[in-house]
Amino acid sequence: MKLGAFSISLAVKDIHASKDFYEKLGFSQYAGDIERNYLIMKNGNAIVGLFQGMFEQNILTFNPGWDENANPVADFDDVRDIQKHLKANGVALQTEADESTTGPASFVVMDPDGNPVLIDQHV
Repeated sequence: MKLGAFSISLAVKDIHASKDFYEKLGFSQYAGDIERNYLIMKNGNAIVGLFQGMFEQNILTFNPGWDENANPVADFDDVRDIQKHLKANGVALQTEADESTTGPASFVVMDPDGNPVLIDQHV
């Protein structure tokens, strides 16, 4: 199964302090808007999203159809196919993608420790 680009989305308390911290680790702003309380920080292939006031827990994120630079890739597994595979293997979904659609869609599962895993396709 090809899950696509990986990032972690962090629920931060102070986006300015978090930006400063991750810059000290060698990350730079790749996308986002600090005035809207979210930034995407990048260091090589490592991607960390900083989100203030948008959700309660950190989220593991996979983007089928994208590489780590948000460029479309030709060969990927559609989010709905990934969802069907997980459901067939007994994985409970927290939210579901509409399987009658095509293109962008997402769903969420929880790992055994309660960590949300977002499968978020943008293409």
